[in-house]
Amino acid sequence: MAKGLVKRSEDFSKWYNELVVMADLAENSGVRGCMVIKPYGYAIWEKMQAQLDKMFKETGHQNAYFPLFVPKSLFEAEEKNAEGFAKECAVVTHYRLKTDPNNPTKLIVDPEAKLEEELVVRPTSEAIIWNTYKGWIQSYRDLPILINQWANVVRWEMRTRLFLRTAEFLWQEGHTAHETKQEALEETARMLDVYATFTKDYMAMPVVKGYKTENERFAGAEDTYCIEALMQDGKALQAGTSHFLGQNFAKAFDVKFADKEGKQEYVWATSWGVSTRLIGALIMCHSDDFGLVLPPKLAPIQVAIVPIYKGDEQLAQVNEVAFKIKEELIASGISVKYDNDDNRKPGWKFAEYEMKGVPARIAIGQRDIENGTVEVARRDTLTKEIVSRENLTAYIVNLMEEIQISLFNRNQEFVNEKTTFVDSWEAFQETIKNKGGFVSAHWDGTSETELKIKEATKATIRCIPFDQEDEDGVCVFSGNPSKRRVLFAKAY
Repeated sequence: MAKGLVKRSEDFSKWYNELVVMADLAENSGVRGCMVIKPYGYAIWEKMQAQLDKMFKETGHQNAYFPLFVPKSLFEAEEKNAEGFAKECAVVTHYRLKTDPNNPTKLIVDPEAKLEEELVVRPTSEAIIWNTYKGWIQSYRDLPILINQWANVVRWEMRTRLFLRTAEFLWQEGHTAHETKQEALEETARMLDVYATFTKDYMAMPVVKGYKTENERFAGAEDTYCIEALMQDGKALQAGTSHFLGQNFAKAFDVKFADKEGKQEYVWATSWGVSTRLIGALIMCHSDDFGLVLPPKLAPIQVAIVPIYKGDEQLAQVNEVAFKIKEELIASGISVKYDNDDNRKPGWKFAEYEMKGVPARIAIGQRDIENGTVEVARRDTLTKEIVSRENLTAYIVNLMEEIQISLFNRNQEFVNEKTTFVDSWEAFQETIKNKGGFVSAHWDGTSETELKIKEATKATIRCIPFDQEDEDGVCVFSGNPSKRRVLFAKAY
């Protein structure tokens, strides 16, 4: 167990908070509810960003950038969206400060510098983007528009936690415009599949794909598709959403196009996004009492090489071999750090790279050089193996793939174990309280029942799974008829 890190089993929340700081990922800032993402944490985000950006472009999307500020009148145009985010909005009312006439060392808001129209600091960008699209779209020839932006948003959260819920966070948001409803629906599903592929193949995190109930739907959407993941404490986390917006924003901003017959029609729309919350998911999904555990595809450093030596002569010999190993691994597409800093002892370095979740660590000393071997330690299993120097590169390349697959399989087994099918209210309550995880149960389809279950147990409907077949039954709470099961869980 890592020194100073509370056990997951004792206090999962505290374990998470301590781990984020001890692994040097992020810290609280001087701004209430906002975080500083440190270089190692940002390097993980950059890996995520690069891969997602590649996947977006492969599906025909382009990047653009839109203003941080949204005039209040534009924000109000789509009523459901405005109402859904109103309580979280930060608002700019003035544009200048001036010296306090009663205290020259202080600044005050200049009352004469009040804005003619207040500006909302974007909590999401549908309003400003659809106001822009109105000028871009006149004909069916202008469609589809497939735009993504990498940006920050502000949602004035009262209770914050690093990566999971902060007043400002980083994300991407896709906003697309289509000629037909079918095209928009296909886009909504396509982008959810992109997210699901990313979480599986890169984050090694299994997810359930489904759609949200009306209560949980994105404000202003006709339908919200989602991917839901399960953390090690048995709580669910919404990892990504894709929204079918119908013609709601097109009507709010009067965005029409002339179809092939010359008839004026409203545009069909989607929006979709994931955020730095994915880093929180990565931490809670894989990590342990020794620190981070990172899947190789998202690890900033995949292999750390630590020299074991006495004196400058041995260090010179180890350096010669270690640098060759580093060059060979880099040539094979592996990211490597050779840590020959003589200010830290090997034991400290081992603990440091263990805490930071580096997938593999190579230790090499004088005896290893003589034997033509190195010691390789796996972070995911905490096991060690002596590997021939001759076979090392192939071994490491294979090991990266093995760790990636192993982490996913381990988490899929956990999700399977933590998914419980129940048919009675008593079993539902007992499972939510004592076992946690996903609870598959019948629901009568009413918002009233959904809210009553939430009030009684704090569990919400995470999604209505796409792959859930119709099944006649009765709602666990109301006893009314039900046609299918849905997934409940307590959630972040």
